[in-house]
Amino acid sequence: LSDYRAQGQTIGHVLVDIATPPTGGLNLFNLYVALSRSSGRETIRLMRDFDQKHFQAAHTPELTREDDRLRIILDEQTSEWWQALNVRRSSSVQTSPLTPLVRGWHARRA
Repeated sequence: LSDYRAQGQTIGHVLVDIATPPTGGLNLFNLYVALSRSSGRETIRLMRDFDQKHFQAAHTPELTREDDRLRIILDEQTSEWWQALNVRRSSSVQTSPLTPLVRGWHARRA
């Protein structure tokens, strides 16, 4: 099972081969997917020793740019959500027991 096909799945027991594939390369994303598919450290087995340089490598520029792009979108959506929440809350007479916590968190973010 490739790391691509394993994405999004939780697998009971995982046998991982951290070796450079015959085609392409190995990056931090591949390693993360391969090592995070099991439900815990006790259910992961490595097939062979591996070169630690794989874990010390920098992300590819493309992945870094995509991460930055997604972070901007998330920040915009989060800001819009908070604004909508404030509009609804200010037009409502009732308050939630969590209101002081939300206000405190929102004030820290500003």
